[in-house]
Amino acid sequence: MKKENSIDQKFNTFIIVVSILIPIVVAILFGVKLKDLGYNVAPLSFLPPIYATTNGITAFVLITAVVAIKNGNRKLHERLMTTAIALSVAFLVMYVAYHMTSVSAVFGDINHNQVLDSAEKLNVGSLRMVYLLILITHIILSIVIIPLVLITYVRALADKFDKHKKLAKITFPIWLYVAVTGVIVYLMISPYYVY
Repeated sequence: MKKENSIDQKFNTFIIVVSILIPIVVAILFGVKLKDLGYNVAPLSFLPPIYATTNGITAFVLITAVVAIKNGNRKLHERLMTTAIALSVAFLVMYVAYHMTSVSAVFGDINHNQVLDSAEKLNVGSLRMVYLLILITHIILSIVIIPLVLITYVRALADKFDKHKKLAKITFPIWLYVAVTGVIVYLMISPYYVY
């Protein structure tokens, strides 16, 4: 019992701090352009397909991890879940780096001038609303998933497998949704990237 309580207590503050700081830092950095700060950096416009692929791999790893644990392979499950966390961190770093060095794409902006005029709005039609709905749910759930993943992971570290399993049933579908919609968002916005 002491080991479990000490692990939980050790990580509770960390989970709270990380869960609050990551969205705040990402939001701040999202608005920072290194070029505007006087740094002569090339746009990292090659990153979106890489971080979209990272999301796709994360989805595959998550599904494989669930299959592994259902087949009783706990070691493989642990490795895959650690890999999924690492992939999510890599995605986040690439995503922020891209937005700090590149012009953000606007869905439907065919001429890439960062303004969606009436002809472009008409051309894209209701697909823009579908895109925005997917994007908004992706963003909101990507914030929600941070503490869920960390708490679920810590429960496994603390050998609280009943609690781990219970929370994992909530964490898994949300994390999978975030990973899959990350790919969908990329595929939908990719024609409008400025290279």
